[in-house]
Amino acid sequence: MAVYVYSITAKDHPLRLDGLTAVGGSGQELRTVTSAELSAVVSEAPGDLRPRRRDVLAHQEVQERLMADGAVLPLRFGFTAPDDEAVKAVLEDRAAEYREQLKNLQGCAEYHLKVAWDEDSLLRRILEENDEIRGLNEEIRGGAASPDMPLMLGELIAHEVQTRQQALGAGIVEALRPFARDDVATAPAGQDFLSVSFLVDDSKEEMFLATQMSLANQVGEECDFRLLGPLPPYSFV
Repeated sequence: MAVYVYSITAKDHPLRLDGLTAVGGSGQELRTVTSAELSAVVSEAPGDLRPRRRDVLAHQEVQERLMADGAVLPLRFGFTAPDDEAVKAVLEDRAAEYREQLKNLQGCAEYHLKVAWDEDSLLRRILEENDEIRGLNEEIRGGAASPDMPLMLGELIAHEVQTRQQALGAGIVEALRPFARDDVATAPAGQDFLSVSFLVDDSKEEMFLATQMSLANQVGEECDFRLLGPLPPYSFV
């Protein structure tokens, strides 16, 4: 029977699985598949596996319980394997790689930061600080513009927006990087111009959080900082 795979841990991990609900909510118990040095936490895979809220929460709860007791390699929601034997074969074939990853994640958690810049605030700042853009905008509003001026203005503004967002994003990452063991950027969505995950050591968590808060206060209400964590280190597995 197909199995749903949650995480990989060292064999000596406490693996406190009591009271946890399996994905699928069918009353199945969580259990482990074990090799010589590693364990995988699994349950029977539901036949209609979909990212329902209850199942995503059940998956996350398993990760958080395991994280509380030691390093874990969390798999993202929806990972299945044909059977226990297939899981064990992977644990054995990639044992050295998984041990090294567990070592790198020991005592760490993931924090994910997204930042958006209020569009109106940014445009006002650009008009105040960029003489060329401000002058062109005044010409257009005064009715003395040539037909190609609006397009030129739009291109100049778009370039300035991108330049400022990239500069601020790079500055934020550089300020937080000393307190992280690793970082991974992902493509921002919507109004966000920055989306980055940090692998933060427990011993530096306080400084990381304090620095993030300081950065958010420095930019004021113009930017929206949204920090999620501590999370299972999905981005670093």
